[in-house]
Amino acid sequence: MTDTLREIQHEYEGGEHRPLPAYGRVLAVYGGAVAALMAAAKLTGRRVPTRVGLMDLALMGIFTHRLSRTLAKDPVTSPIRAPFTRYVGVSGPAELEEEVRGSGLRHALGELVSCPFCLAQWVATGYSAGLVFAPRVTRLAGATMTAVAISDWLQLAYGRMMKADNE
Repeated sequence: MTDTLREIQHEYEGGEHRPLPAYGRVLAVYGGAVAALMAAAKLTGRRVPTRVGLMDLALMGIFTHRLSRTLAKDPVTSPIRAPFTRYVGVSGPAELEEEVRGSGLRHALGELVSCPFCLAQWVATGYSAGLVFAPRVTRLAGATMTAVAISDWLQLAYGRMMKADNE
């Protein structure tokens, strides 16, 4: 079995090193967290919403976008990423570019914490759990991060207008 898994990994990598076993561990943690949340909901009598309303979906989407970018790119959250990444430079307004370092689980976690697209699944899952366990607080957090995202977009638009006016 181990030889078969190594062969699959070798064929998949195509000459590049990819930490497939570490990715498997990260996926197992995610699956375990989802299973634990589901069990906790059942044990505490919490019910999953029968539907997610349009406003909740909008808050969830914008919250997920903003928090994922904050965790993966913001200079202030770089201490969270520092054990797994190396500072490269600035990639955009108030965002850093970092490269993943290390191997195995360290590399896999580096890819996760420095990629807003990768973090989005985890953030959205946390938001969904919040809607089950603490919907009012979760919606407030969603509204807060939505306001931050709208402010970001307005800041960028303002910057572009000022740049165009000066040209």
